[in-house]
Amino acid sequence: MLGLLINNEYCIGCHSCEVACRQHLGLGEGEWGIKLSETGPWKYEEGAKAGQWEWTWTPIITKACDMCEDRVAKGKMPACVQHCQGWCMYSGEVSDLVKKMDEDTRWVLLTR
Repeated sequence: MLGLLINNEYCIGCHSCEVACRQHLGLGEGEWGIKLSETGPWKYEEGAKAGQWEWTWTPIITKACDMCEDRVAKGKMPACVQHCQGWCMYSGEVSDLVKKMDEDTRWVLLTR
């Protein structure tokens, strides 16, 4: 099973994945193959992170995403992965992607 692995610690919210995907799939205005979801900003008021700010972005695939089957068949990366400015996206077999995950950062594993 193919998937996308995103390291949320390094996503900078640049929207390059969205633009590359829309262009590759030829999607129109308001259509998305991958869509960046923004959470925050907010300030922690209590606990170990008191006074720190949280602001994260998470790319989410939609039903239009086909994991760039045509590109992958040619040995290329999916458009979103190739154009990721934070180099925080990986693609491949889910079993291989899981091995990249560590306990030091936050990861999101997406499948189609």
